[in-house]
Amino acid sequence: MSVSEIFEIPKYYYFESGNDFSGSKEDFSYKISNGEKLKCMTWHGRLCSMKAEIEHEAEFDNTPEGFANMIKWLEERYKS
Repeated sequence: MSVSEIFEIPKYYYFESGNDFSGSKEDFSYKISNGEKLKCMTWHGRLCSMKAEIEHEAEFDNTPEGFANMIKWLEERYKS
């Protein structure tokens, strides 16, 4: 089961292992980069994050609580 009601995102332990993740739903794309903080970027279109015009970007604590906040933020960006 995914942690998001909208996106197929792995659980926090995937990110605890140092992994990044990207995905899309319809024309909405996102990337979650792992580091000291979790960084989430969103854009529209099928281009990769390196070539796309990033529309929204935010950083969250790299903790289970920060991860949950990031998922809520990402879902809000998709719904707006």
